[in-house]
Amino acid sequence: MADVTITPISRLLIANRGEIARRINRTAHDMGIETVAIYADGDADAPFVHEADTAIALNGKTTAETYLDVEKVLGAARRSGADAIHPGYGFLSENEGFAQAVIDAGIKWIGPSPEVIGLMGDKLSAKRLMQEAGVPILPGTEIDENTDLAAAAEGIGYPVLVKASAGGGGRGMRVVESADGLVAAVEGAKREAGSSFGDDTVFLEKWLDVSRHVELQILGDRHGNLVHCFERECSIQRRHQKVIEEAPSPAVTDEIRERMGAAAIAAAKKLGYASAGTVEFLLAGDDFYFLEVNARLQVEHPITEEIIGKDLVREQIRVAEGETLSFTQEDLSINGWAIEARLYAENPAKNFLPSPGTVIAWEPATGGGARFDSGVESGSVISTQFDPMIAKVIVHAPTRREAAARLARVLEATRIQGLTTNRDFLVATLRTPAYLAGHTTTDFIDRVQPDRVRELPRSELIEGALAAVMEGQARRRAVAKINKRIASGWRNSTMPPERITFGYGKEDEVLVEYQSQRDGSFKVTVDDETLNVVCYAAGCGQVDLAIDGRRLNFTVEPVGSTWLVQSSLGGLEFEEQPRYPLPGLSDLSGGLVAPMPGAVLATEVSAGGRVKKGDLLLILEAMKMEHRITAPIDGKVEAVHVAAGDQVENGQLLVTINEEE
Repeated sequence: MADVTITPISRLLIANRGEIARRINRTAHDMGIETVAIYADGDADAPFVHEADTAIALNGKTTAETYLDVEKVLGAARRSGADAIHPGYGFLSENEGFAQAVIDAGIKWIGPSPEVIGLMGDKLSAKRLMQEAGVPILPGTEIDENTDLAAAAEGIGYPVLVKASAGGGGRGMRVVESADGLVAAVEGAKREAGSSFGDDTVFLEKWLDVSRHVELQILGDRHGNLVHCFERECSIQRRHQKVIEEAPSPAVTDEIRERMGAAAIAAAKKLGYASAGTVEFLLAGDDFYFLEVNARLQVEHPITEEIIGKDLVREQIRVAEGETLSFTQEDLSINGWAIEARLYAENPAKNFLPSPGTVIAWEPATGGGARFDSGVESGSVISTQFDPMIAKVIVHAPTRREAAARLARVLEATRIQGLTTNRDFLVATLRTPAYLAGHTTTDFIDRVQPDRVRELPRSELIEGALAAVMEGQARRRAVAKINKRIASGWRNSTMPPERITFGYGKEDEVLVEYQSQRDGSFKVTVDDETLNVVCYAAGCGQVDLAIDGRRLNFTVEPVGSTWLVQSSLGGLEFEEQPRYPLPGLSDLSGGLVAPMPGAVLATEVSAGGRVKKGDLLLILEAMKMEHRITAPIDGKVEAVHVAAGDQVENGQLLVTINEEE
């Protein structure tokens, strides 16, 4: 064991953004360390920038111009006088060259050695090393210009996974069921990998249709001490990205845990691992197979922290300073259950397409003892340039069932409005019998089909609309310039009821007729039913009302003609309809529009061509993922309105197709 000098860190540059930058900042401040943030143009007003002690602009918009630019990040470290850099996850966290450049610059690198990153960042070399260490691996093969793709895939056996050798997070990954889609999948994975990680190397690996994604958190120091912090299960995924994780796994027995733990420690010893990392496995029955080593902090690390009661970022910093781990394997035990849900700006009803926009309202639930690792506040913008994650919501409870129930309730009670999110899908998933029974294999979403949107009973829509009505009338009353001293309802003549129509979604409407009464209550008619409404409080955003004696509370906020309503069951967004039709609106019949803002990577059709339903029209890139835009009908292409390289907005016309008779 080499002598290690302990050198405290005094100023830490966080080479990341969003929730992980805030999370690292929090621990650094708790340890008495000054922090430095770096930021892209679009992040200038982000919470992580304001919370750091110093912030330095990277003067660029895209990831390539900012968080992936090694020279800019190192320049910011030099300018700020930082003596250490924490890369978080993603971006440059697993970039061997960056880690070495940091060390060469005389700055402490908070992570494993560049050599380990290089070995593990290349998933192919990682598989070879793990095989040497006696860890079981899945069959696979590297792809280069000389590879016979068809023969390689046949040799492995379909289905196969096309996978980027660098990076992670679901980018550069495609499942291929047959030879028909193999070439296109490889080309798409290479483009996505090159864009996200600067390395377009991909390989083929056997794809297990039914398995569990189970990983073990490892920690090592520079004195040779190693521990594993038990397992996490991350099987519930869409587009190969995790959405719900838990610790421990409901499928891992004590015997499997012991074997997996031994394999993880063997892998760490083989690497001479120091800092935090994760050894990932696929678990099928009692058998497990090595997947990869993530030589960095994982997105889902909070659930491990919750069950072992340790701060993993603190341990990373201490290891970089030269300290030993603050605990041994014998000190660790599993306490209760922790579940994490990733709240994304995406539309589950549209196959989880990213849904960027402005977070008009963000109010985390105060009950349930939840931990929110978020990158946003009210007014934050989820842009097309970066990952669409809004927050991670973590709950710890004595049992798995209690943790799932509490997390679902916390998500419902959290106010997140202004853009489409996967919140209702997460709630539905956590309450499915299959999830509660622990049947959480990687095919969970396709197999179980949790509700992707919340089906609202008519009564809930009516109650939300009445809350908006009461808030609106109270606000108008507060700014009235005449008859302010006269109680509402007192008139010297009979007046017709007020009428307001609210739209909800694309199809639902609620027409409310209301008339104030002399006793201060309101006579309300909705859906030909007469209700008695008593409003105890309204006008300041908090509405307390009773509907036929049933008392309810709401948060209500108007934004233009939109009314944002939050009840105990979740959020509602109503559009107050104009009294008269607005002129100038037309229907783009036959037009295919962009489902989100993004960049056109390629167009596959031209005017005059004929297409069949499902044919590829163009490829759109948004939030570092590729999205295939396909023909919704059989027909003839009337016009292609965009070209490769164009930036498009949500709803922009892309292609016009005339349907075949």
